[in-house]
Amino acid sequence: LPAQGSLLYLDTLHVAFPQALAPQGTALLSWAPGGPRAPAGWPLPTLYCTPAEAGALPSRAAALRVQLLFALRMRALHVLEAGLATELHDALAALRAGWPGLAEDLALGRLSPQPGLPEDARGRLQALLAPDVARAAELRAECAQGFEGIVQRLWPQLEVVVVGTAHGAEQLYCDALRQADCKGLPFYCPFYRAAGALLGVNLWPKEPAPRFLLCPDWAFCEFLPCPAEEEPQTVLLGELWEGREYGLVLTARPGEYRCRAGEVLRVAGFHKQCPVVEPVRRESQALSVRGESIPEERFCRSLCRAVGMWPGARLVDYVCVESALLGASSGACAPHYEVFVELRGLRDLSEAQRYKLDQCLQEDFPIYKSFRFKGSIGPLRLHLVGAGAFARLREALGSPLPMPRVLREERLLQLIQSTVIS
Repeated sequence: LPAQGSLLYLDTLHVAFPQALAPQGTALLSWAPGGPRAPAGWPLPTLYCTPAEAGALPSRAAALRVQLLFALRMRALHVLEAGLATELHDALAALRAGWPGLAEDLALGRLSPQPGLPEDARGRLQALLAPDVARAAELRAECAQGFEGIVQRLWPQLEVVVVGTAHGAEQLYCDALRQADCKGLPFYCPFYRAAGALLGVNLWPKEPAPRFLLCPDWAFCEFLPCPAEEEPQTVLLGELWEGREYGLVLTARPGEYRCRAGEVLRVAGFHKQCPVVEPVRRESQALSVRGESIPEERFCRSLCRAVGMWPGARLVDYVCVESALLGASSGACAPHYEVFVELRGLRDLSEAQRYKLDQCLQEDFPIYKSFRFKGSIGPLRLHLVGAGAFARLREALGSPLPMPRVLREERLLQLIQSTVIS
């Protein structure tokens, strides 16, 4: 992370939220199994009340629970920072499922043994804790009232939730958190990264949709106009047009290969002659069994519309699979989509309700409707998975990166199939 990027982030955060840089006022929820990952504000490590070792544990679930415990100790938090929105969601799910045990650990100043928490690491982390009976009682009282708006009730001085990614596959979790656990709090995604390189910074923390100022000297970027031309030619930063979409071509550092990053960006405007962009989609995240190519973000909109027709249902997460990847288990019918969905508030779906998703896709994508009418694409199959299935899938993935919504890996497909309940 360039020093300029961190300083821009810290200045922007301070201007928008004046108490955000208070010492020990930021809690971090982020899993970095290869070793402690520098948080967004690394020039000021005293900002964080979270021990670096807590995020480097071998188990994702253990790391998030330990970090949550250290966050709960600090009532006067001003910033709650997560590497990914899914990490914040899973930590709050651990709170919902295990708050009595967390309250007991707070009261006793201990760290309970758990899978994925080595004894030597547990001893070092436990030495940083002290009994806090009053805070434990407050945690019990707030959780007993339910979990709507729980984040601001537990940390009444909290000003903002900072997440590493708030677009693409993570946007669904950001929206869900805004509507329930983090109700009333702004979400701020400070940086835009692609292919491991930092490309831009968000100077507008109070806006709901993240926009990023592309910084010219952080990496060498070229852009391919979308839709692709017959003989595509890249353009440079100074040749972009507002309102158009471009595929990103990146050379991150001198001597590295020039490559397509797989990201599509929309130019939202300009700030002091530098383009301001919004990430639109990843080119590889598309469903296509007959060449119809339905992008993941548009499929998600159709799915959310269908969920809205299921009374009482709230979408937690989903993945899509092209039936050819499932082999014989997908049946003998025409190629089709297999969709695995985790819901809250609804335990089963009728066949008519399941068909609503296929119907929404036909309404939203004429080419899909045409293939369905001809019979060259079979009816979509919808499966419900058990509560917490996607958290376990992320643990099995063994990566701190966002989980893809269009699955291509057989091992993960078998794992998600094993969690189907209907």
